[in-house]
Formats: sequence, C-alpha cells, structure tokens
Amino acid sequence: MSEAYDLIIIGGGVNGAGVARDAAGRGAKVLLLEKGDLASGTSSKSTKLVHGGLRYLEYYEFALVREALGERETVWQIAPHIVWPMRFILPVTDGMRPRWMLRAGLFLYDHIGGKGRLKNTSSVNLKKHAAGAVLEKRYKRGFEYSDGWVDDARLVVLNALDAAERGADIRTRTPVTSARREGDIWHVEAGGDTFQARAIVNAAGPEADDLARLVGEHPAYGIRRVRGSHIVVPKLFDHDRAYILQQPDTRICFAIPWENDFTLIGTTDADHSGSVDEVQASAEEIRYLCDAANRYFKQDVTPDDVVHTYAGVRALVDDGSGRPEAATRGYKIALSDPSRGVPILGIYGGKITSYRHVAEDAVNKLAERLPVLKGASWTGKEPLPGGDFAFTAQPILFDVLREDYPFLSDTDVVRIGRAYGTRAGDWLGDAKSWSDLGRNFGAGLTEAEVDYLGRVEWAQTAEDVLWRRTKQGVHMSEAEQAGLREFMGD
Repeated sequence: MSEAYDLIIIGGGVNGAGVARDAAGRGAKVLLLEKGDLASGTSSKSTKLVHGGLRYLEYYEFALVREALGERETVWQIAPHIVWPMRFILPVTDGMRPRWMLRAGLFLYDHIGGKGRLKNTSSVNLKKHAAGAVLEKRYKRGFEYSDGWVDDARLVVLNALDAAERGADIRTRTPVTSARREGDIWHVEAGGDTFQARAIVNAAGPEADDLARLVGEHPAYGIRRVRGSHIVVPKLFDHDRAYILQQPDTRICFAIPWENDFTLIGTTDADHSGSVDEVQASAEEIRYLCDAANRYFKQDVTPDDVVHTYAGVRALVDDGSGRPEAATRGYKIALSDPSRGVPILGIYGGKITSYRHVAEDAVNKLAERLPVLKGASWTGKEPLPGGDFAFTAQPILFDVLREDYPFLSDTDVVRIGRAYGTRAGDWLGDAKSWSDLGRNFGAGLTEAEVDYLGRVEWAQTAEDVLWRRTKQGVHMSEAEQAGLREFMGD
C-alpha cells in the first residue's frame, strides 16, 4: 500500500476532472478514479454549449444564469481552442412566447452577467436574413443572440491532463467497490487495489447518491436523473448560425451545425429510471426531435435520416419540480460533519458551463479541513493544455498549422487546431506528408494521432478515440471503424 493521497476523487466527468486540476494546482497529492473512460457518461453527452441557459430565466434562476454567463467568458478565455462563440437564431412563433417577452428576456440575458466580449442581441428579418432561407415561410421575424460552443469531452480530458501535469494520478477503468474510515484515513478499494486518502470527493454525477450510500454516508441531496437525447442528421443549412426552436409543450430544442456535414438536434428532458451505463435515445425521443425540427425547417427530417444518436443522464438536484425541464440546473456541495471523522465532500447537480466554479467552490470548502490545499483560486486564469493563446487568435493558430503542415486540408486544420490547440505539434511532429503519420484509419485519423491519444490522453478503445477524444466516428464507415478497433485490440 503506497503513501496516502491527500484527496481521492471518485468520478472522471467534468466536475471530477475540474476538482483534480484545482486541487493538484494548490499542492495536494491527488488520485482520480473513474470506472469507465474519462467523460464516458454525462460529460460527453451534452448539447456542447457553454451558455448561461436562456430558458432558465423563465424559472427565475437569475443567480444560476448570472454565474453561468460569467463562467462562459472564463472558460472561453482558458480554452480558446475548444470553445468558440456562436450566434443563435430564435424565430418568433405565433401562439408561443410573444415577441416582447423574448426581447425582454434577451435584454436581461445580454446584461445580467456583466459586460462580456460577445455581441449583444439584434432583431432579425428572417425574410431577408440567410438564416431565414431554410425556414418555413411563416417565420418572418426573430432575434439573433450569442452563446458559446464547447467540445465537452475534450474539456474533461484537458482538465485531467492539466491535473496530471501538476502531479495528479489519473486512473480510468478503475471502479470503486468500497470505502471505509479507519482513524484519520479513508481506505478505498478500487480496481483490485486499496488506496488511502485524507479526504474523498464524490463526483459521481447521476450516481452521486448511490456512491454516498456505498461508502456509508447518507446522501445529502436526492438526485433526479433526467435523460437528454440528441440526434445527428445530414446538415439542414450551410451557414454557421445555430437555431433555438420553441416547441408547443413550452420546451426548446437546438439545431446546431456539427462537424461540417451535419446538424445536431437536441435535447429532450425525460425522467430516467434505468441504468446510467448504457443510455440510449428512445424511438419516441427520436421522433420528438424530428418533429421539433420539422415545425421550422423546410426540409423534413425523419428517423430514417438520423445518422447518429446519443443520450446522457443529467444529475439534477431533486427540488420537487413536477416537470423534468423545470428542475434546477444549480448545484449543491455537501461537506461531511467533522464529527463523522475524515471528510467526504459530495457534488450534487450542476451544468458543464459552471464546472470550473463548482470545482473551485469544492476545493475552497475542502481547504477548511485539509491544510495542504494552500493558496488562492487559480483555475480561471491559467489556460488548459493547448489553450495558451489569446481567445481571439484562433484564426492565427489555424494559419500557423497551415504553414507548418501544408499537406493538411482546411477541414483538417480546423479539426486538429480546435482539438489540440498549440499542442497539435506534439503528435504531428516533423511530418511532411500524411505518410509520415502512419496508417490512416479514415477521415484523417492517423496512427500518430491514435498513439498520442493512448499515450497522453488515456484513450484505450476505439470508442474512446472515435466519440470522445475526437468525433471522427461520424465521418468514418463501419469498415474503417472496425479497422481501428482491430488495431487497438478492442
């Protein structure tokens, strides 16, 4: 049994990785344990947005929106390669929220978070605007506002990578089977080994209450498991705007340009009672999302057009809301009473946009019991790996890649630049042609990149590579994917 860690974090989603980064940067000896792959659950199944949550204003979640809008700016600043601005089109729809209400909400959305760097809302004549050309003729007026896009799974991996570079021990596919207090130490059994720690963080997301019970704690908060499903279809429009679409049941859906050739449509809100390990979009949810798009776009979408689906279970604090979409997206942090002995801290709820603030809050609370967590908060200023350039300089990064690797197409440059930022050269190396990067598995995914993802970013299976470290699975044939599986020994 090795020397005790200061902190064991259970859960390798965005909150767990964020806590690992923050705590390691403050001098703690950190171990992160994840039963699957990093971001293999909820944190890779989002709508890929860093946003304040415009619709949360309807539920008077003003503090949540204000915090998230502030974090939207911060995350963009520390990760300008995987986060970038996006403009959203909100059509005015007869019989739904009136135009004055939408305008008032958007005005508040523009200002509640303070002075930001994104463009404010503007009115749009959809009969003349390019975004209106693909909509049915009855949509004549609308608004255009700003939010941000994020590669959610890479956000998790980059936090874990930064934590590792600051001394944290990151172990994937290491499920925790038990934990017990003995004196002033936790003994945690995971993956056939026993680890010791002076504190535990429960960052198990939708399984946070189950994990609390496993380690002998009463859950501080109930978890409401809400499934959000998404579909991917061939692209419905050629411009770079996204759409936010009101639905007759008062929900909203997004239609977002995705991976150049596709449109991502989501999400649903359905209470989930089954396993959180194998979550699938139901036939009813797929039909719902098709209908949601068909109310607006001239080009109809059917379930037969869907080329990919994914679904995740959001861990929401159970606040007694009747409808799942009305349940709070806020978070709660619970630190065990000192009378219980060595501490365990639980993170309940939250949203991906606010992960950094959640982690900071969690580490600040733990510092009251763990003196090793010295120093002030720092994660809002230091860039994530590959993000050490000005948040407005993404085009310059692309130009450098084009100059250094002229054999890359513009599509390749954007994909690689947005995934790896200034660290793209760590695996591109001195390559002068595609052949220098080894086997091409399809869609520009090469042996050099796959080797890097396994060696540096904990990718062990083709699924890790195709759908989390990259999104190249949507561009590759079944035969090409099978070739990668064989290569990786799946």
